[in-house]
Amino acid sequence: MTKFLAEMSYKRQEIKKGYSDKTLHIDLSKLTIEENSVPKKVRDTFIGGKGYDLWLMWESLPKDRIVKWDEPENPLCIASGPLGGTMGYPGAGKSIVTAISPLTNIIIDSNVGGFFGPWMKYSGFDALRIVGKAEEPVVIVIDGVQEKVWIESAGDLPTESHILAEKLNEKYRNIDKETAKDDRLYVSVVSAGPGADNAYFGCLNFSWWDNRRKLNHIKQAGRGGTGTVFRNKNIVAIVAHSISVKLESQNPEDRDTARQVGRKHSSEILKLDPTQNKMRVIGTGHLPSIMSEFDLLPTYNFKYGRDDDGKDKSLWGDKYEKIFTNTGKGWDGCWRGCAINCAHCVEAFELETGPFKGQKVMVDGPEYETIAGCGSNIGIFDPLHVVEINFYCDTYGLDTISFGTATGFVMESYEAGILNKERTGGLDLKFGNFEDTMELMHRIAKGKDEFALIFAKGIKKMKVYFKANYNLSPEQEQFIQDIGMEHKGLEFSEYITKESLAQQGGYGLTLKGPQHDEAWLIFLDMVHNYIPTFENKADALCWFPYWRTWFSLNGLCKLPWNDVVPDDNKETDAPHKVPEHIQNYATLFESITGIPMGKTPEERENSLISRSEKVYQFQRVFQVRLGHGRRIDDSNIPYRAVGPVTFEEYESRMERYDKQLTEILGKSLEEVQQMPFEERHAITRKHREEHYNKLQDVVYKKRGWNHKSGVIKLEKAKEIWPDWLLKEVMPFIKDLQD
Repeated sequence: MTKFLAEMSYKRQEIKKGYSDKTLHIDLSKLTIEENSVPKKVRDTFIGGKGYDLWLMWESLPKDRIVKWDEPENPLCIASGPLGGTMGYPGAGKSIVTAISPLTNIIIDSNVGGFFGPWMKYSGFDALRIVGKAEEPVVIVIDGVQEKVWIESAGDLPTESHILAEKLNEKYRNIDKETAKDDRLYVSVVSAGPGADNAYFGCLNFSWWDNRRKLNHIKQAGRGGTGTVFRNKNIVAIVAHSISVKLESQNPEDRDTARQVGRKHSSEILKLDPTQNKMRVIGTGHLPSIMSEFDLLPTYNFKYGRDDDGKDKSLWGDKYEKIFTNTGKGWDGCWRGCAINCAHCVEAFELETGPFKGQKVMVDGPEYETIAGCGSNIGIFDPLHVVEINFYCDTYGLDTISFGTATGFVMESYEAGILNKERTGGLDLKFGNFEDTMELMHRIAKGKDEFALIFAKGIKKMKVYFKANYNLSPEQEQFIQDIGMEHKGLEFSEYITKESLAQQGGYGLTLKGPQHDEAWLIFLDMVHNYIPTFENKADALCWFPYWRTWFSLNGLCKLPWNDVVPDDNKETDAPHKVPEHIQNYATLFESITGIPMGKTPEERENSLISRSEKVYQFQRVFQVRLGHGRRIDDSNIPYRAVGPVTFEEYESRMERYDKQLTEILGKSLEEVQQMPFEERHAITRKHREEHYNKLQDVVYKKRGWNHKSGVIKLEKAKEIWPDWLLKEVMPFIKDLQD
């Protein structure tokens, strides 16, 4: 018997031009459910998606104090966007999750597939805000078919995501018999897992039903601990149950144009993908071989860009192409009508370890970040071992990026003698030890082992703990600072940045911490050489964060934009931007919302960018409000992201580094090589750190930020924001001007 704790009936809002203009507010402490309208000024300024999330957080949080991640007032918000849920357009099924992060104590945002955002939207709500903490484990149900929202006791439901999604999908698809006849299932489940109870990098899993395979897939809102916040609020799951939808469900301004641009982009993907990145066959698994070729694949805790013995070749896409299961049923997309279909899986995978040992399960992925972070970066080169790590991270609700990067850090610390079996609870954490890596993960899920729980708080807090408890020498303290690949508290995603100043800035100058989705410039800088000059790189660190923000405002995936490009893209004036696709998105936005984008390509691009900039700059001020978001927070990225930390590291690429010194010092290679090794190493470090600081100066100026404080200048704020929003942010920026 289901125990209902709260319920609200409502009249489902028909979507008009991409919006329902309603949000849902749930307070778990008070057990209240409210439907709220979205003011026009908020819609015009914040667009949707992450913009709505940020505004809902801003107006909800108390203004007289800084709220910590585990306080009831920390809002967990989920939204789609005006283009989210557009049937027939590639990548239009995204949700965006925000909260105050346990790792960073600032706003984290995570863009995720898996249908929930669109199903919630078509159930009548553009965004969801959850505050408070439930007294008992609960499930939240948003049912657009019955036009009800309720909170119910979770009872004895399991928390492992692969089991939970199956149980809840089956339960809620049968609420309405008429909808249940549609075997495609308009149900999506959001969950975390037992690992998220104990780790600061808990992720959220968003499910969708694959009618061909007859099983549930899950995608992850991985970064920054949104799953940890979710479980801290005592939520077991959120369920969205939608009416059936089609393109017309958006009630677009211009249906024919929306359909036409969707067909155009989809046709291009179907034609060109087989000769470009094979996204439909191996997804982001195509990246390890390219990253390795250009010495950019993180290997042994980001020490190297590949394995010189070629072991990393076992993790390349051709291997995963054979592992991913097609079985004549086709490949998988995390949104209906997405031609890129990059979500792949391994069916009937037999587990070697843990509570499900011997069972055959379906594993979503692995994708590039997992292959690199939980493979080469920790010295594991068996692709099936990476698949197992992937499965348990998902079902336990752990971010594979943070887990892999943190594991690389403890493995190098172990091999350097900072850790030992006594300190790790008996674990032999040398690079490549798959069995003890899995044991560490299982201990996190159990929540009882001391070292596992220290590890589960992330690299930043591990460094503090090691210094306080292990009697380290000054040299050892500097060492763990240099090799601990986190910034602002967030673990690095999986790219070697030592030779890419652009990507160093793309990590260090991000709002939320070193995640590539804000400024993924490594490919443009190191593979295509599209941004060769210092000025090019600084310009890219302004344009790309604004542009990539646009996807999270609208409920879109970035992959269809630049992972399959027009045949003539290289001949355009700005191949790094993929100009034709920018115009596609401008056309789609205009055809759905009816908002004019301008007549010329330049006007249309600028219209998109200016809308995103408003939200991007607002998020920066939000970080200031939370006690961060200043120049000091962007500085001091770990030196391994900038250059070689150890002499061994320098020696591995000595020819490269010595040649760079000839340019820095104006000396011949012979003269450089006669210098003491320690001196060459020190000069390299000083130069590279100064270069990063110079980049900060230039990018701050271009973004309109104060040189010293790193906070937006008043004249820039007045230029981009309407008066009503300016009044909101002014108390947090007026005293931080140069």
